[in-house]
Amino acid sequence: MRVLNQLQTHIRHKGLRSTLQTALHRYMFYHWELLWMERDLVSPVPPHNLKPSSPTQAEQITVQNIHAFARYFGDRLETMRELLAEGHTGIIHRDPEGHAVAFIWGCPRDYHDHHYYGCWFPVNSGEFFEFGGELTRAYWGTTLSVDLQLNLWKAMSKQGCDKVVDVCESHNIPALKLHLRMGYTEQGRVTHVYCLFGRWKFFRQSRYKGSRLAALRKPATVAPSVGVA
Repeated sequence: MRVLNQLQTHIRHKGLRSTLQTALHRYMFYHWELLWMERDLVSPVPPHNLKPSSPTQAEQITVQNIHAFARYFGDRLETMRELLAEGHTGIIHRDPEGHAVAFIWGCPRDYHDHHYYGCWFPVNSGEFFEFGGELTRAYWGTTLSVDLQLNLWKAMSKQGCDKVVDVCESHNIPALKLHLRMGYTEQGRVTHVYCLFGRWKFFRQSRYKGSRLAALRKPATVAPSVGVA
């Protein structure tokens, strides 16, 4: 009965076609294309026209402050503990009440994503893999999306890293635009993730030439650039 009610609610809000597509992707088959992106840690962030962010406090994620995830990211609390126990570096931004409103993670070695994609993401010497970045809705479209990454880059630079790499789903247009706004470039490399019946996953790599994101690029604005130092 619960599943039927959820199905009826989804149809009312999203429509029958969207509901069928969601069910197909979740229970039958889906294919993700993860585009590899990279950038150095010293070039300034290109000019942007993001809204100013409300005040937040940046901290490295520790066992002492991990409770701050409870209000807005309570469903990820156990995952945050696992990532911390695995030795990854995380940055959290807390609002004036002490609640986490944004977070992001970095790994200076090959990263095995057993929480979501289920595959390995290899990195070279001097690189780190950036993953798991998220902001609460109230901070979407603000400068916090820039500050969050800059703070992680600073932390990883202290660990000897000089380049950040990550992947972005090819259908996630807002995330792709964010990468371009931050000055990332395409590696021309794709990790393909296939999932059958929501259970069995398969992976492969491919390459491409040129740019797949040229249509998303916008002319630079006149706002000042932001440095990393």
